[in-house]
Amino acid sequence: MPIVVDFEKIREDRGLTVAELANRIGITQANLFVLKNNRGKAIRFSTLDALCRELHCTPGDILKFVPEQD
Repeated sequence: MPIVVDFEKIREDRGLTVAELANRIGITQANLFVLKNNRGKAIRFSTLDALCRELHCTPGDILKFVPEQD
């Protein structure tokens, strides 16, 4: 999938563990790992909003377009 969720550097810069971030945004650690490892097929706007709120960033900071290679 050419759109990936990439928030690891920002999470680390904020000094948050995966468990802390998951708790703050109201999803399970398992679901956060799915996003973190780009295995998700979709992200809810409410989850994106919560990620941006807790990481003090914008959607453009964590959503990346990576073209698929032929």
